[in-house]
Amino acid sequence: MVTLDIGSFCARETILVSPDNTVFQSQQLRSLTPYRCTYGYDVLVFVGYGLFVHCLSEQQIIELLSDRNITISQREIGFLGKKFIAYLAIAHRQAQQRLNQLMSHKGGYILHIDGTCEGGSPHLFTGMDGIAQIVLDNIKLPSEKAESIIPFLEKIKKQYGNPIALVHDMGKGILSAVEAVFKGIPDFICHFHFLRDIGKDLYEAEYAKIRTRLTKHKIRTILRAKPKALASLIEEDTQVGTGLLKSISKNQPNIIPAEKLAIVSSYVMIHWALDTTGQLEGYGFPFDCPHFIFYQRLKVLYEMVDIAGYDQFDKRFFNLWKPLNKIINDQQLKSSARQIEKKMETFKQLRKALSITVSENKKGLNDDGDDDTNIKSIAQKVKQFRTQIMADEKLSQANSYKKMIKQIDTYWDKLFADPIIIETSDGQVVIHPQRTNNILERFFRELKRRNRKRSGSISLNRRLKTMLTDTPLIKNLDNKEYIEAILDGNDTLEERFEKIDSNMVIEKLKAEQKSYGKISPEMKKIIQRPDLPEELTALFAA
Repeated sequence: MVTLDIGSFCARETILVSPDNTVFQSQQLRSLTPYRCTYGYDVLVFVGYGLFVHCLSEQQIIELLSDRNITISQREIGFLGKKFIAYLAIAHRQAQQRLNQLMSHKGGYILHIDGTCEGGSPHLFTGMDGIAQIVLDNIKLPSEKAESIIPFLEKIKKQYGNPIALVHDMGKGILSAVEAVFKGIPDFICHFHFLRDIGKDLYEAEYAKIRTRLTKHKIRTILRAKPKALASLIEEDTQVGTGLLKSISKNQPNIIPAEKLAIVSSYVMIHWALDTTGQLEGYGFPFDCPHFIFYQRLKVLYEMVDIAGYDQFDKRFFNLWKPLNKIINDQQLKSSARQIEKKMETFKQLRKALSITVSENKKGLNDDGDDDTNIKSIAQKVKQFRTQIMADEKLSQANSYKKMIKQIDTYWDKLFADPIIIETSDGQVVIHPQRTNNILERFFRELKRRNRKRSGSISLNRRLKTMLTDTPLIKNLDNKEYIEAILDGNDTLEERFEKIDSNMVIEKLKAEQKSYGKISPEMKKIIQRPDLPEELTALFAA
C-alpha cells in the first residue's frame, strides 16, 4: 500500500469472524486506504486537487509524488482522478440536508441553468445556486430538448425545493422545461444571451458575406507573405524598431535612415492591418466583429498605398495596390459593410440601454452588468430605445428590426427582475437576481482552460465524452461554506472519504462507464486482433 505519510508499505491484516458471522477488520488500515486499494486517501486527495484545482498534468503529479518516494503511473493518476470525483459526488449527495440548511439561511437559492458541448460530445448541463455559488447537480444529455432537461430539473426540485428565481439563456428546450417544472416561479433571461441572440439575428447575414468575400480575395494570405521578405532586413538592425518609436513620438522622420524607415513602416503597417485584436472587446460575435474591423483596416491601408510617396514606403508595400484595389471596388463588400455599420450602431444603443457589455467597462465576458444600476431605469431605457426604433419609418418596416422588436416584446417580462424580499429565521433578506448567467459561463470557460492547461488541447469534445458527469462539483472546492457542509464534522476530505462505503464508489464508476459507452479492455483486445475478420468468418462457418 502507498500513503503520503508512510510511503510504500506492506500491511498484514488479520480478519476475525465471530460464530454469528460478524466480520471484524482493521479500522486503522481502513482509515488509510479504501478496501482492496493500493493508494491511500491522502494520495487520492493529493491527485484530485492536483488535477482539478491546481490544473497539473499527470506527469507533473508523477514528479511531485516521486519527490515523496512514491512511484505511480499516468494511468493510475487518471483513475485516481475519477475516484476523487466519485467520492466528492457521494459526499455531496450525502450532504444534501446541510446544503439545504446553508441555502435556506441565505434566504433560498436562485437556480442558474446552463450547458456546454463541443462537436459530437454530449451536453453537460449544470444547475448552480447563484447566491451561495454552489454547483447543485449535473447531468449529461444527448440534446437540449425539453424532454431531456425536465427530469434533471425535477431532480433538483425534489432535492432542494423550489428556487426563488431562475436565470438561463433563451434556448427553447430550457424555456419549455422551466415552464413545465417551475411554473409560477420568477424566471429571467440572461441579458448577455439576450443581447447576443439579438445581435446575431440583426447582422449575422451581412457579417457572413464580409467574411466570405474577404476569404475569396485571399487577402490575408497575400498580406502575411509580405512581411516575411521585410523581416530579414529589419532583424539585421536591432535598433530599427526603437528608432521608429522615437520618430513617431517626436514626429522626426530623420532619426533613422530613410531606407530603413520605409522598410520598417511597411512592415508595421501590414502587421497592423492583420492584427485586429486591439479593437476587440472580448465578448465574441456579435459584440466583436474582427472581419469587419479587418475590412476597415484594409481601407486605411489602401489609402496609404494609394497616396504615399515612393520614398516613404518599401516597394513591396506598393505591390499591395492591386489586391487592395479589388477589395475596395468589391460592391458586395461595400454594400454589406454599409449595412452592418448601421446595424452595429443600433445594437450599440441597445447594449447601452441594458447597461451591459458596454465598451467602456473592459470586463469582457466577466461583465455581469452594472450592480448599481436600478433595474427599473434599465427597463425604461430599453422602452425608450424601442420607441425610437418604432418612430423611425424606415427601420420599423425592415424585417431585421421587426424581429428585434418582437424579441424585446416576447421576453420583456423575463428581462427585468425586481428585488425579491424573503423572510428568513434571521429576518428579512432582499435578494437581487443576477442579470446574467455568467456565473456558469465563467465556470465552463474555466473548465476548458483547465483542460487546455492539462492536456494542451483546446477542444473539449473528447474530454466531455469521458469525464465523469459530476466533474463540475470541483467548482465548489473553493467555497469554504460548502467544504464545511460536506465534511460533516470531519477535519479533512481524507477523513470524510474514509466514511464513504468504497462499494458505492465502485458502483458509481461502473455506471459512468456504461453511460459513455467505454469499451472494456477485453473488447479492445478482440478489436485489435490482426486477423479478426477472418477469425469471425471461420467462427460463423463453424
